[in-house]
Amino acid sequence: MSGSLGLIGAGIAAGLAALGAGIGNGNVIGKTLEGMARQPEAGGTLRTTMFIGVGLIEALPLLTWVLAFLLMAK
Repeated sequence: MSGSLGLIGAGIAAGLAALGAGIGNGNVIGKTLEGMARQPEAGGTLRTTMFIGVGLIEALPLLTWVLAFLLMAK
């Protein structure tokens, strides 16, 4: 029984992490495009900062997948 609960927990954790990352990426990219529209000369700096932010946001689901695999292993 606890094995199936681990699988359910892993699925919920991975799903919520993917949802949060999707929302976060949407916000970051949207605000970057707003900034580029307001100040086109700052586009390069904004783009670089956006890529760093998106990379950090994507780290959350990757760490959650590791946690999910650890939960499934038990």
